[in-house]
Amino acid sequence: MPWSLKRYHRSKQAHFMTISCYRRQSNLQEPCLRDLFLRSLERTRVRYGLLVYGFVVMPEHVHLLVSEPEKDLLADAVHSLKLAVAKRAAAVGPSVLLPFWQKRYYDHNVRYYEKFVEKLRYIHRNPARRGLVERPEDWAWSSFRHYACGEEGIIQIESEWTARKRSCGAHLESFPEATTPR
Repeated sequence: MPWSLKRYHRSKQAHFMTISCYRRQSNLQEPCLRDLFLRSLERTRVRYGLLVYGFVVMPEHVHLLVSEPEKDLLADAVHSLKLAVAKRAAAVGPSVLLPFWQKRYYDHNVRYYEKFVEKLRYIHRNPARRGLVERPEDWAWSSFRHYACGEEGIIQIESEWTARKRSCGAHLESFPEATTPR
């Protein structure tokens, strides 16, 4: 590992990550491959006990804002995610370029709420800033619409929406007669 690259695991902080396709090739150009990435991310989230706060899947890279996993290290979860996507993408057909991913990924600990908000905004504005869409809500492979209107997608996002939903569900479960039709 290069001297300048330091990873701080088990810090209980959020992590802003960038995972790039090999040589910044547009390996995620096709919508079916971006969907494949999202399904793989959801499986990784469940398997490792990650909280996903935000994401965007671009044609040649991915940004994630995640917690540290409950099981193993973040590096193990990322390795598993990249491997799953590469294997499934190779099965899609000959149009997929291999190797699929750069070997490393960029990881930055997010220590303060202000930085968390800054990184989340950066993630959501990325497709519009790159000219892929006019507005962030027009890009389907992002957590923006979850934050804007509570829309549920393939990935379970950890946010105020999901916290409210959990608290309402817990409230209703404590009163079984309120949830059971008579």
